[in-house]
Amino acid sequence: MPLNAIFKALADPTRRMILEMLRQGELTAGEIADRFAMTKPSISHHLSQLKQAGLVQDERRGQHICYSLNKSVLQDLLGWILPFELREGERSP
Repeated sequence: MPLNAIFKALADPTRRMILEMLRQGELTAGEIADRFAMTKPSISHHLSQLKQAGLVQDERRGQHICYSLNKSVLQDLLGWILPFELREGERSP
């Protein structure tokens, strides 16, 4: 799991919004683009960054590309982050 690529992808608010949308189920690139006031090439760039980080997967269906969450990568990321959670009684530095 390329953590630096994942954190870079998650650092952008537009990409986080795309991930939130995909929590509800898969969407085509056009459906995603329709929900933003930006150009389709800009949305394509964001989707490419999410795909490179392994956070989303795509599948071509005819003339459409459908995007969905890659839950296994998200589960791996949570498995790495959760042990850092403060336990009861611990203080943050």
